[in-house]
Amino acid sequence: MIKKIAIFGSTGSIGVNALEVVRQHPNRFKIVCLTAHHNAVLLAEQALAFNPETVCIGTESGRKVLKEKLKGKNIQIVTGEQALCDLAREEDFDTMIGAIVGFAGFMPTIEAIKAGKNIGLANKETLVAGGDLVNRLMEKHKVQLIPIDSEHSALFQCLVGENPNSIRKLILTASGGPFRELPAEEFGSITLSRALKHPNWSMGAKITIDSATLMNKGLEVIEAHWLFGVDRNRIDVIIHPQSIIHSMVEFTDSSVKAQLGLPDMKLPIQYALAYPERLPNELESLDLKKIMRLEFHEPDRKKFRCLQLAYDALAIGGTMPAVLNGANESALGYFLQEKISFTDIPKLIETTMQNHSPIALPTLEDIIEADRWARSEVINRAGA
Repeated sequence: MIKKIAIFGSTGSIGVNALEVVRQHPNRFKIVCLTAHHNAVLLAEQALAFNPETVCIGTESGRKVLKEKLKGKNIQIVTGEQALCDLAREEDFDTMIGAIVGFAGFMPTIEAIKAGKNIGLANKETLVAGGDLVNRLMEKHKVQLIPIDSEHSALFQCLVGENPNSIRKLILTASGGPFRELPAEEFGSITLSRALKHPNWSMGAKITIDSATLMNKGLEVIEAHWLFGVDRNRIDVIIHPQSIIHSMVEFTDSSVKAQLGLPDMKLPIQYALAYPERLPNELESLDLKKIMRLEFHEPDRKKFRCLQLAYDALAIGGTMPAVLNGANESALGYFLQEKISFTDIPKLIETTMQNHSPIALPTLEDIIEADRWARSEVINRAGA
């Protein structure tokens, strides 16, 4: 039986890798919907290759490009944020790959869940900002969510068949990014070009910078809390420079299970699409003899302040994680424009969190407003 797939964020690294997985298994998966924010040229190429029923682009200029490049094709073209949410709710597909970067992926995922669509989630910000709300909606609408982040996919795989009550600890691994060994006193001289050079993974700019600050790992701690129902005090982060062990679970009998593999996002994407099956593929096999050694180090939460801020936001709860995420996205945007320094990112986030009065049990509207407020606070303080 062919599973119908919609990829929200098809021109980013996750989307591109997801299409490669589909390409390798044409008898198992069919693309019915592709979306992108502004890369209309690549979206058009993908549409010509996979012939979806609908494509969505974020800009009117992008729509014009699509109309020209898809002329004569029976592919519907829609534009804008509302069209994105409408597609998530109304398009006929079995599984959404949520690969839109940042909070922009929140509302389409919510709409897909309300419509009873299963989710392969790469957009961690959805659970960071609204984890409790998302979990309640998933239970109400009987939706299955399979994580695509390599770390959470690893935890998910380690927990298949296990009693949740037997979990002692979740252990998220982190590469440590490009500045793992850089002294804290040199962080002020970090340039954008240096921060964009991740040692192990090929990712988009936002996730790459989040990895450099370790905010990416902080967001993953919050995501793991909502995915697996484990308290923050039982979620550890450990630096593992080789990125071979993608995460581990320690159980109450002191045994530890780990999921290993070469750093390639096609593996967790394929697992999410095919679950509970495991499909063959052409990926390179892990040869531990070539790896030689696996290292582990404690992260420095003072040097990488963003990681501690994420734990703090989860401890406070309510709308605070949404504020953490919104402030981070806004500050990161300024850093990508080279308007603030690398060390300004955690400072702006922390100040924004300190000025926020969290709402304990937020509604959807509260979460959206917390995100908007946090971005506004950063704009005001960054001197836009």
